[in-house]
Amino acid sequence: MSKTIKTLIRAVEDSDESRHQIARGSGIHASQLCRLVKGIFGLNIETAERLADYLGLEIVVRPKAKKRGGK
Repeated sequence: MSKTIKTLIRAVEDSDESRHQIARGSGIHASQLCRLVKGIFGLNIETAERLADYLGLEIVVRPKAKKRGGK
């Protein structure tokens, strides 16, 4: 499971809102959110971005730092 998905799951679990409220507010089907939290199902990037946005998170993609003496 990716660090991004783990962070989203932690944010869902730490939220004061129910999973149903989070699903409705983020536009994700409640069963999809439930499967995500149980580790049964991942998310495509668009859905992950919607969930992150609703939870007040930002998904950032940036170049990795170059290693010394190499690429």
